[in-house]
This record gives sequence, structure tokens and C-alpha cells, in this order.
Amino acid sequence: MKYPDFTEQHQSLMARNLTPALFTQLQDVVTTNGFTLLDLVNSGLVNPDSDIGVYACDTESYQCFAPLFDPIISQYHGFDENSVHITNLNPEDIDINDPDPSNKYIVSTRIRVGRNLAEMPLGPAITQSQRDDVEAQTVAALTKVSGSLSGHYFALSAMSDEIKAQLIDDHFLFKAGDRFFEAAGLNRDWPAGRGIYHNHDKTFLVWVNEEDHLRIISMQAGGNITQVFTRLTRALAELEQHLNFAFTPHLGYISSCPTNLGTAMRASVHIKLPCLGQDMAAFSTITQAFNLQIRGIHGEHSASEGHVYDISNRRRLGVTEVECVQDLYDGVVALIAQEKVLEQLATSEVEHDRGRPSTT
Repeated sequence: MKYPDFTEQHQSLMARNLTPALFTQLQDVVTTNGFTLLDLVNSGLVNPDSDIGVYACDTESYQCFAPLFDPIISQYHGFDENSVHITNLNPEDIDINDPDPSNKYIVSTRIRVGRNLAEMPLGPAITQSQRDDVEAQTVAALTKVSGSLSGHYFALSAMSDEIKAQLIDDHFLFKAGDRFFEAAGLNRDWPAGRGIYHNHDKTFLVWVNEEDHLRIISMQAGGNITQVFTRLTRALAELEQHLNFAFTPHLGYISSCPTNLGTAMRASVHIKLPCLGQDMAAFSTITQAFNLQIRGIHGEHSASEGHVYDISNRRRLGVTEVECVQDLYDGVVALIAQEKVLEQLATSEVEHDRGRPSTT
């Protein structure tokens, strides 16, 4: 194994931190699951435009390759190797109400977390039989959830065209992973061992064996963030009675991508902001002040459609779930307030223009 041929296009955190000396130090390290440094960094090598450039294969990876992971985690999360992650999933600790009760601005609210089973390798290193086992354990656990969480599981490999079309219409169906996943080994054996669960109301959803073993999602139309978070925490409590999720006191919930460590939570709203969207500098200033990020409605690197933006928490590690949700609420309140100011200014300008004498 030789030191990678990094180009000027390789600007990921991996490329910035993997020095020749560090490469020499780690090049012969192999985890219990057979994961090597090359496996770790391959996605970032193949895709020069990667932001992070590394994927872990198991919890052990974060210890074996700590000299590379630690600075990446520190630079992304502002979290050092001596810090401890604390979790808090208690909805009663959130000081919020519906920031948009008239539903004028917020189209929908969605909160998801990633979870991986403690006894299994992560997606980049998992075998087909292990992935099938993850699916079987998860489906068994989902049959035990109660009340409004009850629903049906649909295996991708056995999905009918009718069900597939419906799930696409509902924007539920995940597809074969992108090129970053492909280079990380996350697309292997597609679509075996993968599937989607949703409740009858379609407000609770679980993706099985996409990037993480589980992506657990709570969502609904409108801006009632408390309802969405409460449903999610209830689902997690029920699933944790039957599944053991990978967690460490230092890194919190373990994921293959280091950006999802800690809470592994992405709390988001789709929000319509036509005025603020014309002043992206002011838009960004507000989101940055509340530790939020702006995306298009189809995810990272996508564009806004109909002046609708996806706003979500950026912080995940070193903060609690409650803090992530509070960040979202506080930031959304500020965004709506500024949008209202800009609406009034736009209305005043129109009225002023109407009052001007004609020059023709």
C-alpha cells in the first residue's frame, strides 16, 4: 500500500489530515472485522469532492484509527478525544410550542436518528448474512411496537410494483446508495436485507440497512415539532426493549459516517421563505447563529423548489437531542420573524410605487 495520490480537488477532512507520517503509522492496522486504512478512506479517494472522506466499519474502527478519526471529529463537531457525550431524549425538557400554528411557512417537520446494532459490523463491512440478521431482528422488534406506531414492513427484494409506486409517491422509498456509498462498500448485495417500515398514519418510518442499520424517522405535515419529537422518543424507547444499539460514552450512538456520531439526529423542517431566500447572506447569518444548515428539499447539494428550504441542526456530537431540537425551534422562530419583516418591507414598497405619479 502506498500513500494516496491526492490531487488539488481532494479537500476532504480526510485528505487534509492523512499525512505521509500518519499513513505509515496506520497502513498495517486491521480491525477484527478485517477493515484496513484503505477501506476507511476509499470513498474519499474515489470521490475527490467528498467533504469528510472516511467511513468506519465498526465501533472498533474509531479506536484503531483514532489518530485519523480524532482530528476529523474535532474539526467537524468541535469535540475532542477527552470529551463525553450526553444523551437526553426527554420531550418535557424542550421549551417550545408550534412556531407556525397557521402553517403559512412550515410545510412539514421530520426528525430522524441513525442506529446500528451493537453486535454487528457497520454497513461498509457487514456481510450479506449479517445484514439479513439485522433485518430479521429489526422486523421482529417492529412487530412489537404498539398503538399508533403499528404498521407494516416492506422488503425491497419482495416489493410489488404497486407498493413501490406508492412508496415513491410518499417520498419514502430509498434507492441504491450514491457514489459515495458505492466506494464505501455500502451498496453491496443490493437490495437483499433492506426494506422500509411505516405506521398506518405514515408518520413513523424505519429504513432498514440503508446507510445505518436503522434510520428511525418521525414526521408530519406542519410545524408541531414537539409532536414529532415525542413520537420519535416513544418509538426509540419501544425498540430499545428488543434491540441493543451501539453506543459509547465518548462518541454516543455509533454510525459509519463520523458526521452522525453522538445523537445521530437530524431534526428538520421544510419551510417556505421566498423573501429571505433572496438574501442568502442574511439567511445564512441566522442559521449559523442557531447551529443550523440550509439544504434544498431533496437533500444535500440540491436546490430549493418553490422557495422551500430544508433547515436542520448541524450539531450532533457533544450536544443532547433536546438541544438539537431546541436549536431547530429557536432558529425557525428567528427565520419566520425575519421573513415577516421582509414581507412587510416588500408590501410597503409596492404600495409606495402605486402611489407615485406616472411619468408617461
